[in-house]
Amino acid sequence: MSKTSGSFPHPLYEKFVLKPAYQESTAYYYEPMMAANFAHAVMLYRCDVISLENAKALLTALRQVEDAGIDHVVYRSGVEDMFFAIEGRLIEIAGGASGGNLQLARSRNDLGYALTRLALRSLILETFEELQAFRDVMRRFACEHLETLMPGYTHTQPAQPTTMAHYIAGLLSILERDSARLRFAHETNNQSPLGAAALTGTGFPIDRALSARLLGFDSVQLSTYASIGACDNLTDVANALSSLGVNLSRFTHDMLFWATRESGAIRIDDSFIQISSIMPQKRNPVVLEHLRARISRMMALASGIVIQCHNIPFGDTQDIEDPILPLLFGSLETASEILQLYGAVIDALQVNVDHLRARAIAGFTTVTELADTLVRQCKLPFREAHGIVSELVSYAMENDLAPADLTADILRDVARREFDLEVELSEAMLKGALDPGAFVEARSLPGGAAPKATSQVLERQGVGIKRDAQWLAAAREKIADAQSFLRSEIDDILSTSAG
Repeated sequence: MSKTSGSFPHPLYEKFVLKPAYQESTAYYYEPMMAANFAHAVMLYRCDVISLENAKALLTALRQVEDAGIDHVVYRSGVEDMFFAIEGRLIEIAGGASGGNLQLARSRNDLGYALTRLALRSLILETFEELQAFRDVMRRFACEHLETLMPGYTHTQPAQPTTMAHYIAGLLSILERDSARLRFAHETNNQSPLGAAALTGTGFPIDRALSARLLGFDSVQLSTYASIGACDNLTDVANALSSLGVNLSRFTHDMLFWATRESGAIRIDDSFIQISSIMPQKRNPVVLEHLRARISRMMALASGIVIQCHNIPFGDTQDIEDPILPLLFGSLETASEILQLYGAVIDALQVNVDHLRARAIAGFTTVTELADTLVRQCKLPFREAHGIVSELVSYAMENDLAPADLTADILRDVARREFDLEVELSEAMLKGALDPGAFVEARSLPGGAAPKATSQVLERQGVGIKRDAQWLAAAREKIADAQSFLRSEIDDILSTSAG
């Protein structure tokens, strides 16, 4: 025998679906919904779909709801969502003949997707701004360490000397592309679905471009089917944040290694350090662990967006409406937290410059340059030079010799004994080839580790940061202009006399 409650909503449906969705809607959709309602009323009047009297009644009622604030739009059992709550309030104020006409040439479908795009737009731009600020912090940090020598790693092993600035400039290159991915996500998202109605458009003579302009959209999403069926504006955000998460997590991995006592490369500021409850000597860089956890959370939420979108029909469906909001908005809010916190960590970061310089040559990281020197000075094929230097390193390690202990005589003996080759290299050339500073200075090609080359990269990256800041300012200015245009249209209609 089936169990029914007899009326909508079922208590569990209300508990698990309607109430949480309503709370999410009021948190993110209230202001976009009010703006969309104002814009739709203006557009209906400008297109002669409703009368001046009807438009005035709607706009006056909307202003009354707006002035009362969100606290007066409370959840009531039996009212399915915030749309119906606000519509019911408008009908109460303006009357059924006027208040009920706001839904002409519109559906909850195109309205709902428009609200998502409006709410998402603000969060994308906020995250974009935080990423620009973080890139600027990182760039300034790099400029302070153009000559800070350090070991560069491949396969987790010391490989060649580089500089801290060269490392950070590499990271900045991919963060710049992450900014481009967020910008692309904004451009995909900032298209108006209004006018699609339920799916096929409307028979009323509306102006979709006017609706888009009043709300600051860049364009109209031309296909009415795609307007209510597409979800690539959601997955583009997820893709951008997934890339950002991967890149930041790899940096965090290195930071945690650098912060170990064994590495000794950096010192996290005391304001981000927690102590042990039992071990007095501990300085735990837990801020990096919290950042790592938040990066994982951001990537999990972003992954959830893609998973929730991947096996649904192409059309209007609840999967990419209320249920996806915690994933969508939560991922962007977490990204903003990460970028702000990481910027503060880098701003206060101390680098152990002398220690890093000593480590830059440890592990024979400069011997690639010694092999290159043998090619240039002794006219050896590179593979022969590589073999000689490899044997030289083996000899040094077997005899517990540091790079500074190597001499031209030892090199000559190894070449003669292991390869039956006569290799003559001056002591000065040998020491110069093994010097980490000289090694880095020799890498002066575009993008190389030499301070001058890295400085040029950082300069170009600074131009990119400024360019992105200008784009952000223009995007926000366009939204502000649309808001001013909408307010002026409302005022103009309300002040127009009948006749």
